[in-house]
Amino acid sequence: MTDAQIEQSHGEQPKQVGRPRRSQQALLDAAAAVFVNSGVDAPVREIAARAGVGVGTIYRHFPTRPELVVAVYRHQVEACADAGQRLLAESATPELALRSWVSLFVEFLITKHGLAGALQGDSAGADALHSYFVDRLVPVCGSLLGAVRQSETAAAQVDAYNVLKGIGNLCIGAAHDPRYRAGTLVQLFISGVLAHGSPVQLPAEESG
Repeated sequence: MTDAQIEQSHGEQPKQVGRPRRSQQALLDAAAAVFVNSGVDAPVREIAARAGVGVGTIYRHFPTRPELVVAVYRHQVEACADAGQRLLAESATPELALRSWVSLFVEFLITKHGLAGALQGDSAGADALHSYFVDRLVPVCGSLLGAVRQSETAAAQVDAYNVLKGIGNLCIGAAHDPRYRAGTLVQLFISGVLAHGSPVQLPAEESG
């Protein structure tokens, strides 16, 4: 039986809500690892083999591939969000915590490629997921930038939303170009964000 046939046979299973249970977490970890190596179109049997379960178990938790992809995406967002405070506690300085967190964020951006294709035709779902991404990660970045400001080791001059937006732009296409060192460029960008001195003077926006 193909993945598509199994998916159809489980199509009426109820959707999972709330935070994943521990068994689901293990499946999501396995799926995330497979997606990184093989993309979001990887066979479900590959995910099941990595998780050490049967294919039917995957579909009992996630009846369709888009649901699995979205669950993996949310799982990775939560892991990235949770890492903020942990890195602040473990790192020697707030700046090192910020830079370590940014590296995790870059890895997340590069390895989540294929999500848009998996959600093709569901613009509302894609928009909701983007809002979730922004709502969870902008405050984490803001908290790290605030800690850097308070440490007086640097003068962060850009708000968290624009920092994440800038990082995202630097990561475009990185997954498909092995010569492109997005992480290096992003760290240089962070150096600029944290540079001492007067804020950069931007030209006034033209009125239309």
